[in-house]
Amino acid sequence: MRKLVYYVAATIDGFIAGPGGEVDFFPFEADLQEFIRARYPETLPTHVRPHAGIPDGTPNLVFDTLVMGRATLDPALRAGISRPYAHLRQYTFSRRLDSGPEIIDGDPVAFVRELKREDGLDIWLCGGGDLAGQLLGEVDELVIKLSPVIAGQGVPLVRHGFEPTRFRLVSATPLESGVVVLTYARATGA
Repeated sequence: MRKLVYYVAATIDGFIAGPGGEVDFFPFEADLQEFIRARYPETLPTHVRPHAGIPDGTPNLVFDTLVMGRATLDPALRAGISRPYAHLRQYTFSRRLDSGPEIIDGDPVAFVRELKREDGLDIWLCGGGDLAGQLLGEVDELVIKLSPVIAGQGVPLVRHGFEPTRFRLVSATPLESGVVVLTYARATGA
């Protein structure tokens, strides 16, 4: 069965974006770029991949499907890009956007459970905090690019009521820029 992996950048104080959805304050130094190119090339938007040295047709390594909330898609839509990850099966959960094959207005948990039953690579939970809160029970793995930044406020990693959920550290990869890539797996029995 495929895994749902929440792969996301976060600040030391647990925010994945600023109060207005800003993400431009996250460091994106050469060492992080190289880490992403080597391990998670499919997490770069399709239009960015050639500029990052990832040729068209490069096979996906970890993910072949992504799910995201509407606010995560908004910056691409403002730039006139409806499918920022055209090299992946992309689904957006929204009750505000026009319906279509990639816009899901139903239950995210039921939809992700169906995706997990399919064959293929893992499923990338791209964001945001509200969707992550709804899907927390389905998240099998966290990959957090922990940035050496304190934001003070913004979009939390997970917007969810008090419900402690245990994960175990699988790996920690410190980068020279100060970013630490932390990989966690759902704790047994969690």
